[in-house]
Amino acid sequence: MWPFKHHRSIRQTGMLSGMTDWHSHILFGVDDGVPDVGESLEILDAYASFGIRRVWLTPHIMEDMPNATDDLRQRFNQLREAYSGPVELRLAAENMLDPLFEKRLEEGDLLPIGDRGDHLLVETSYVNAPLRFRELLREIKSKGYFPVLAHPERYRYMTEDDYRSLRAEEIRFQTNLFSLVGIYGQDAARRASWLLRQGMIDICGSDIHKASMLRFFEEKIRADKDLGSLASLSTPQTHP
Repeated sequence: MWPFKHHRSIRQTGMLSGMTDWHSHILFGVDDGVPDVGESLEILDAYASFGIRRVWLTPHIMEDMPNATDDLRQRFNQLREAYSGPVELRLAAENMLDPLFEKRLEEGDLLPIGDRGDHLLVETSYVNAPLRFRELLREIKSKGYFPVLAHPERYRYMTEDDYRSLRAEEIRFQTNLFSLVGIYGQDAARRASWLLRQGMIDICGSDIHKASMLRFFEEKIRADKDLGSLASLSTPQTHP
């Protein structure tokens, strides 16, 4: 049973205290996420008040947003200079499995996630798998990386058997915290809850793109929906 009473804030519940956000678009002005440093700092200040310990900044890299790794490192350094709070900032990327990714994988031009630098956060279209989906995952592993599939609950083309077969191939899963409260719709919420019950979630992240998403999440917490499944996300099964 979820131990918190009605109308308590995220801060009051302590549900995010000590957590690492493994997926965010807080790095400003580089993709469809936060547009400016002011909003980045607003989110980070909120994270500090929630007790979040660390956040991985994972801007998109894809053909439509071909962010150069050196440019992302420079922008990351700008944010670190602007931010003086307690939340630890780390840089990685969310990589679309497309031809640009294949080229960068071959060249080793990557921003891996995790303290050991041996995991890659990857994503696909929400409606269709890439033509070489399984081959690309195997190629990632052949280069010495562990693929971490971002928000698998949002891929409408996947079945429960697809999830099971990916896990059998040692593909790791990162779920979105916001999925469990319905921000991406009831289908994503159902899938996320099922994946969590099956013990398939390795890490969680917000996938936050703007400060208003935090306010909406807070409203869901105050409404006291069935949030019992969120408790286990503080201690995912494995850490990259």
